[in-house]
Amino acid sequence: MRAVPTARIRLLDDRAPDPQGRYVLYWMIAQRRLRHSFALDRAVEHAHALGKPLLLFEALRADYEHASARIHTFVTQGMDANAAEARRHGVRYLRYVEPTRGAGKGLLRALAEQACVVITDDQPVFHVPRMTAAAARKVSTAMEAVDGCGLLPFRSTERRFTTAYSFRRHLQKTLPEHLRRVPAADPLRALAGRPAASVPRAILERWPSAKELGGLPIDQSVVATELVGGSKAGRARLKRFVRERLPHYAEGRNDPAQDMSSGLSPYLHFGHVGAHEVLAAVARSQAWSPDAVAPVADGKRAGWWGMDEGAEAFMDQVVTWRELGVNTCVHLPEDYASLRSLPDFAQATLAKHSSDERPYLYELDELEGARTHDEIWNAAQRQLVREGVIHNYLRMLWGKKILEWTTSPEEALAVMIHLNDKYALDGRDPNSYSGILWCLGRHDRAWGPERPVFGTVRYMSSDSARRKLNLKGYLERYGRDDTSGRLF
Repeated sequence: MRAVPTARIRLLDDRAPDPQGRYVLYWMIAQRRLRHSFALDRAVEHAHALGKPLLLFEALRADYEHASARIHTFVTQGMDANAAEARRHGVRYLRYVEPTRGAGKGLLRALAEQACVVITDDQPVFHVPRMTAAAARKVSTAMEAVDGCGLLPFRSTERRFTTAYSFRRHLQKTLPEHLRRVPAADPLRALAGRPAASVPRAILERWPSAKELGGLPIDQSVVATELVGGSKAGRARLKRFVRERLPHYAEGRNDPAQDMSSGLSPYLHFGHVGAHEVLAAVARSQAWSPDAVAPVADGKRAGWWGMDEGAEAFMDQVVTWRELGVNTCVHLPEDYASLRSLPDFAQATLAKHSSDERPYLYELDELEGARTHDEIWNAAQRQLVREGVIHNYLRMLWGKKILEWTTSPEEALAVMIHLNDKYALDGRDPNSYSGILWCLGRHDRAWGPERPVFGTVRYMSSDSARRKLNLKGYLERYGRDDTSGRLF
């Protein structure tokens, strides 16, 4: 059994664990998996120390922003996978899907009253910080939040990094010591032979879980996609990516015709797969160990990991860029999704050109329905609506055009966040907010020549994308409606 690094543990109150409790409670809210999880390691650690069984509790509210059949389906598929995994290990797993808004109020408190200690996930974005803080005030049990977001403990940074280069240099200096402190691949094995936790019948009867998703008070018009959620599906996708696409990732990830992207972002967002599990899979394919990293912290994108070209490029995306987004959310908790998070040059140039005449102006419903003059943009929006994702390169173009076709940077940002959070399976995430704000200049520099609307923010055009990329297949697939003339 491995001790969880103290840098990843945050005490939510000053209480000590109660040895008279019935069980150790792990409340899964962000890292929804039973492997490669520091939070689960910490819960198992407490269970051993206290000689108590472990109760796994995973819940899904009905009132989160943009609650929909799409998100609910993906999360509950993950619940199915977690239930099967827990059952295989003989560990009690309690699933709760809120049948009506507010129906779950009091359930966590009731479970916590029976617990020695409550472990949950630490995450700096969406409603998680408010939810964990509120829970700590309401329960009378010791609570800890454990960071399992990335390879670098996110509270170990003392400042916000504004460029990928500066953050990469920091990673190269500090990450090696953390690469040797990894979560257990299968932590529930340590509880083999122990009795399962029991939950009082009164709690189960007072808070029955919804059985079907069809009648829930969520947006049923945003339907589930073909992408299956859960750790089992996420691990299978990771395995296929490493075997088939990773060698070609560097040259193919921005080309829709090659489609070499990993497709892991929804699984990383919901915690069905974690960064350490991704690193372990890539490391096996490269016969790599932490000893291979370069001793020099020069901030370069390639060469530090000591892997081949495709793996180096992928690790830069899944570690540098993904964890840079987390860093921004940690140090700008109120402004990570705001224009105030942009560098000074971007704020100044966008303000200067805010009143420029736009070549086209579209209302939200026109953009949401992919009814613009631009077939490439329309195709990207249709992919988002149908599949919950947009191809990597075209997502950047998608955001740049929204800036160009709305009345102001403020409206552009609001539209991007609305469409992304409503339809994307990796929405409401530090990395997706980074991508959206990158379209407006975050983590970038000034580019010339100065243009209308954009000023010195980096410009992208559909004409350029058409010249650089082979879009024939992409446009055939997403370039027209497949619902008898209706998008929805």
